[in-house]
Amino acid sequence: MLVELKRVSKRYRLGDLWVDALRDIDLAIDRGEFLAVKGPSGSGKSTLLNLLSALDQCDSGSVHIDGVNLGSLGEHQRSLFRGRHIGIVFQSFNLIPVLTALENVMYPLTLRGANNARQLALEALEAVGLAKLVNQRPTQLSGGQMQRVAIARAIVSKPDLVLADEPTANLDSRTSESIMSLMKQLNREQGVTFIVATHDDYVTSLASRVITVRDGHLVEDTASPQSIVQEAFA
Repeated sequence: MLVELKRVSKRYRLGDLWVDALRDIDLAIDRGEFLAVKGPSGSGKSTLLNLLSALDQCDSGSVHIDGVNLGSLGEHQRSLFRGRHIGIVFQSFNLIPVLTALENVMYPLTLRGANNARQLALEALEAVGLAKLVNQRPTQLSGGQMQRVAIARAIVSKPDLVLADEPTANLDSRTSESIMSLMKQLNREQGVTFIVATHDDYVTSLASRVITVRDGHLVEDTASPQSIVQEAFA
């Protein structure tokens, strides 16, 4: 098991009101899974990803990744853990405009002082099919290419877990299919565990498992249509 959440709850204050973003969530995710998290806006999907990425902490319960209780770590320790074990793909790409594709992918390694940052970044860009565009800046790339750079940056540290928040939201359908094909390939060939928050039915159809979050509750935990078909013909 790679990820385990036990009775996780998270509240936010909005003015005089408290909002329960997540309520007593229990969830276990195996290494190598491709998990889709769906649900309406405001259901708690982004909060769940924030807790899994160690960007936020739960109010009660516990979040374990690879046996480490994130709640037991201080802020600096969480940052170090995130840099080594977790990759993040943002909906809006979050690339640094003045840096080239190569420099954007190198950036998290450079922050850690990695000696082989350039070589690892080149390998990651090659893995996502951008070996010929390493010197291009984000403004010179298409939306799909920028998302591939973002994925390369997420996998460059060879993390245990990659979290993707609506990775196809800003892409057309053809580009979305290309990006999802890439993520599935990385999952299949490199064993990268993906957790993808999405509204896109196409994305959920590719997942090995789908969970639904609504009003802070985990209300569904089912196999995806694709995995049901695969099991039927196994």
